[in-house]
Amino acid sequence: MSVNAAGRLDRLPICSFHWKILGLIAGGAFLDAFDIYLANGAVAAMVKQGFTDLRHGAMFVSATFVGMMIGAYAAGHIGDRLGRRYSYQVNLGIFGLASIAACFAPNIEWLIVLRFIMGVGLGAELVVAAGTLAEFVPPATRGKWVSLLAIIINSGLFAALAAGYWIIPNLGWRYMFAIAGIGALIVWFLRHRMPESPRWLESTGQLDEAEATLATIEREVEARVGTLPPVQRVVNLNVGAVPLSALFAPGMRGRTFVAALTAIAVNIGLYGFIAWLPTFFVSEGLSIVKSLGFVMLMSIGSPVGGLVGYLIADRIGRAKGIVLAALVSIVLGWIYVTLREPAQIIIVGFCLVTTIYTITTLGLFGYIPELFPTEVRLRGTGVAGTCGRAASIATPYLALLLYQRVGVSGVIAMVSVIFAVLCVAICILRVETSRHALEDVAPGTSDATSTAQDRDAAHAAEHA
Repeated sequence: MSVNAAGRLDRLPICSFHWKILGLIAGGAFLDAFDIYLANGAVAAMVKQGFTDLRHGAMFVSATFVGMMIGAYAAGHIGDRLGRRYSYQVNLGIFGLASIAACFAPNIEWLIVLRFIMGVGLGAELVVAAGTLAEFVPPATRGKWVSLLAIIINSGLFAALAAGYWIIPNLGWRYMFAIAGIGALIVWFLRHRMPESPRWLESTGQLDEAEATLATIEREVEARVGTLPPVQRVVNLNVGAVPLSALFAPGMRGRTFVAALTAIAVNIGLYGFIAWLPTFFVSEGLSIVKSLGFVMLMSIGSPVGGLVGYLIADRIGRAKGIVLAALVSIVLGWIYVTLREPAQIIIVGFCLVTTIYTITTLGLFGYIPELFPTEVRLRGTGVAGTCGRAASIATPYLALLLYQRVGVSGVIAMVSVIFAVLCVAICILRVETSRHALEDVAPGTSDATSTAQDRDAAHAAEHA
C-alpha cells in the first residue's frame, strides 16, 4: 500500500489550511525567540535589584544555551521516533511550565535551574518548527513559507525589547517570564488542532493513520478551493525505522557536515558579532545609551534579513543565496571595521546584520531541514542544531579574546573565516533544494538535479 503523502500534499493549492499550519508552528517559535531575547533585560534588572550578581547572571545566560544544545539533540530523536506533533507539544509544554515556575523563583540558583529547563524546550522548538513546516507546504513556494517563519521568529527580538521597555520598570522582570509562559501554554492548547505530518506517518509505516490524516486535509482544502488538481507523482515513503548512523552513511555524511557547518556559521555570526555590538561600541567610547541606540537601529536588519530571504529563496535558491549573503557579509564586515562616522556605522552595520540574518533565514530554517529525507529529517536538523548551540556557547569567549588582542577586526576575521569555509563546503556539496520536492532532494534520487520540466510541473500544480 502506498499512501503517496508527498505527491498528494505537494499538489495542494495554497489556502487557509497552510496559513493555519504556519500560525500554529510560528506561534510557539515566536514565543521561544521572545524568551531568548528577554534574558539580557531581565538579567540587568535582577542585578540592579540585588537579586543576583554579574557572575550568577552570566551563569543564567549560559544555562540557556546548554539547555538549548541538549534540547536540539533530543527533539530530533523524539520527532523522528514519536512524531512531529508529539515533539513540539512536549518541548512547548516544558518551556511553558518552566517559564511560569520562573515567575516564583525564590533565588537566582533556582532561576538558573529553571532557565536550563526552559533552554531544553527552546532548543527543541526551533528544530521541530522548520522541519515540520517544510513537510506541509508545496515545493514551488516552500522557501517563501520558511522565510515567513523566520520573519515571525526574528520579530521576537523587537517584541521582547518593546515589552521589556515598559514591563520591567513598571511590573518587574518576573512578568516577562509570565508572558512567555502563559503564551506558550495557550499555543500548546491551540496546537491540539494541528495534524501530524502525513509524510512522517507514512515513513514509519502508520499507513492507515497517514491516509486518514491526508483525507481530512484534502477535504478541508477542497472545501475552500474547489476540486483539487491531479496528483503529479507517486512516491513511497514507507521505509520503517532508520538508525542515527544513517546520517553518516555514504551520500549523507556530506549533507550532515554542511548542515552542521551552516548552523555553526549562523551561531558564530549571531553570537560572535551581533550580540557583542553593544560591548564593542561602549569600548570604543560611546555611552551605553548611544550604544544601545546604534544597536536598535542596526537590529532592524533581523526581520529585513527574513524579508530578503522571502524574496530570493525561491528565485535564486537556498544554496546560492547562502553563498551570496556570506560573501557580501565578509565584504561588509571588513568595510565596517574601517568606519568612524556614526551614520556610516549604522548604515553598514544595518546591511551587515541584514545579510547575517539572511543566512540565518535561508540556512537555519530552509536549507538544513531540506537536506535530509523524512525518516531522519529532525535528527539531522537536531544534530546540526546541537553543533550550532555548542558554537554559541564557545563563541563569546573566543570573540572576547580576539577583541582584547586584535580589536573588532579580529572578530570580523573569525566570522569571515567560518563564512568562507561554509561557501566552499556548499559549493563542493552541490545540492540545491529550491523549488524541488523534498523527496527529489533526498540522496539516492536526483540530488536536486531534476529537469526543468519537473520544476515547471510542480509550479503548475502549485498554482492550478
